[in-house]
Amino acid sequence: MIPIPEKLVQALKHAERVVVLTGAGISAESGVPTFRDAQTGLWASFNPEELATREAFEKNPRRVWEWYAYRRDLIKNVKPNAGHLALAEMERRFPRFTLITQNVDGLHRRAGSRSVIELHGNLARSKCFEEDLPVPSWEEGPEIPPRCPRCGGSLRPDVVWFGEMLPVRELEAAMEAAKNAQIFLSVGTSALVQPAASLPFVALERGASVVEINPEETPLSPHASFFLKGPAGLILPVLVGGL
Repeated sequence: MIPIPEKLVQALKHAERVVVLTGAGISAESGVPTFRDAQTGLWASFNPEELATREAFEKNPRRVWEWYAYRRDLIKNVKPNAGHLALAEMERRFPRFTLITQNVDGLHRRAGSRSVIELHGNLARSKCFEEDLPVPSWEEGPEIPPRCPRCGGSLRPDVVWFGEMLPVRELEAAMEAAKNAQIFLSVGTSALVQPAASLPFVALERGASVVEINPEETPLSPHASFFLKGPAGLILPVLVGGL
């Protein structure tokens, strides 16, 4: 069993405001390939800029739509792991709990988490390229990508592409949560991708205890109040079990 510092257990037992930031590491434990890991087979010869930018979509919308359809298919049968489930249980334990994720696979909600801020969008959702508004359903036809039922524009994946700003409402909510956190957990993130990487430091500046859970050290590690080295699927259940 991975040892958890008693000081951290006691801090969590007395906490009311807990915030968690998750990155690709927790999804990788379920077998979800990262963006670049998914570039295999037919997609191996493409650069990210050819698959995940507005310019790429304007140039070849079919190719971009099919790339994301391929990625959705990759995660269709993937299941939440013990780390996802532990975070869903953690949400039930604290009066104010916020889960912020950089992942687009929807596994947190499938695990039972309700208060989820998806900073980078969700692969399962689509929106209109022209109107930038969500499109929950549309009539299937021969066109790829499908057309928006409101304006006739092309649909696109509801994810943040390279060069795009994060959704304002979600980023503001994440910043507000970080500012008010008593305990902030950074789970499976590289601590390199901005602006998400700044969130634990915002929490630190406001006096929160910051806990990093990761198999490897990151730029956050020297600053974290606690660094728990290992996979989220092993550490989080132990952490929750100690509450």
